[in-house]
Amino acid sequence: MKILVLGSGAREHAIILALRSEEQEHVIFAAPGNAGIAEDAAIVALDPNGPEAVTEFAIEHAVDLVVIGPEAPLVAGVADEVRAQGIPVFGPGKAAAQLEGSKAFAKRIMDAAGVPTGRAVRAHTLAEAEAALDELGAPHVVKADGLAAGKGVIVTSDRAAALAHAEAYLPTGPVLVEEFLSGPEVSLFFLSDGDHVLPLSPAQDYKRLRDGDAGPNTGGMGAYSPLPWLDGRFGSEEEFVDLVTREVAEPVVRRMDAEGTPFIGLLYAGLIITEEGVKVIEFNARFGDPETQVVLPRLIDPLSELLMAAASGNLEDHPRPAFAEATAVTVVLASEGYPEKPLVGRALAGLDAAASVDGVHVAHAATTRSDAGLVASGGRVLNVVALGTTFAEARDRAYRALTHITLEGGQYRTDIAERVVEH
Repeated sequence: MKILVLGSGAREHAIILALRSEEQEHVIFAAPGNAGIAEDAAIVALDPNGPEAVTEFAIEHAVDLVVIGPEAPLVAGVADEVRAQGIPVFGPGKAAAQLEGSKAFAKRIMDAAGVPTGRAVRAHTLAEAEAALDELGAPHVVKADGLAAGKGVIVTSDRAAALAHAEAYLPTGPVLVEEFLSGPEVSLFFLSDGDHVLPLSPAQDYKRLRDGDAGPNTGGMGAYSPLPWLDGRFGSEEEFVDLVTREVAEPVVRRMDAEGTPFIGLLYAGLIITEEGVKVIEFNARFGDPETQVVLPRLIDPLSELLMAAASGNLEDHPRPAFAEATAVTVVLASEGYPEKPLVGRALAGLDAAASVDGVHVAHAATTRSDAGLVASGGRVLNVVALGTTFAEARDRAYRALTHITLEGGQYRTDIAERVVEH
């Protein structure tokens, strides 16, 4: 197949690496890509957020499938334009992408579909936000209603900090003040063709910058999969996945279809396991980052077939995707100053040595080539991904590989998957 992948991060690199690993050879284009993606796909100079530019390229090059990685092209309506030309697209249209683009929209859909979630109050002014904080109590949860690259959320017991966060985002639109939910979090992906859903394997990510879940929220500093601790709580991971499929994914997809906005693509359910049961924290309308980097390396079925089936409305013809028993851990290497003001343009070295560690590969998140060589071009720079027969082995491999990589001021967490190893 000829496949065009839109995006420039480690998630897109992980998708491309999964496509490259298949027995069937594909012609893979990427826009805009990064230095690592350039080694595995043909880089295309086009605006991934431009519906017309993407459509024209897909037509001109007889692309069989367009895969949209990040949220921005979805909210910009790229999928609608491409799909209107009869080209299969893995990614929801602009209206359906509001499931991620607007937290308030997602809450309304969940309420209508009977999906368990926390209480939320939409605030348009600082006074409304202040009243909602007092009504729901501490700890306080304040979220930007629109897209914020994973950084629009604050969870704090400091009322002044919560108000300051609301004040910072109110000029761009309303904020949601939500009920605080306590418990372990789980990320679970679902492929959807608008009518049917197929679950992938669950993962857990680490949002805070520093060890022990300290520091500011980030786009994600690491992840692991599968989640063996689900067995003790739900009987098995499979039973947990069945429960979420039945009570969350299927009702939401049915509701979206009933409203005339069928959801075609990847439904990301951000879940929390509370004392009252499983509840939804948020939905995303695309593969999660960095969870994708630990889920796809364990996937046994050809990813291209699953993506095409979803994009073509044929998921009912596919069995539930199978996953290897291997464990996967990814650790994110970030630039100094991330997430507030990352210092970019610094040299990267040692990637070949890192990738030579058994079971390890490196997914590029924000890299570019200069005359001097490879340099960091963003906040989250690399994902070091390791597979193993146990979490201890995968974790050891990931951190051993990281010792080979040099980036001035580079930072990473040292406790990714530590708890699951102890478990």
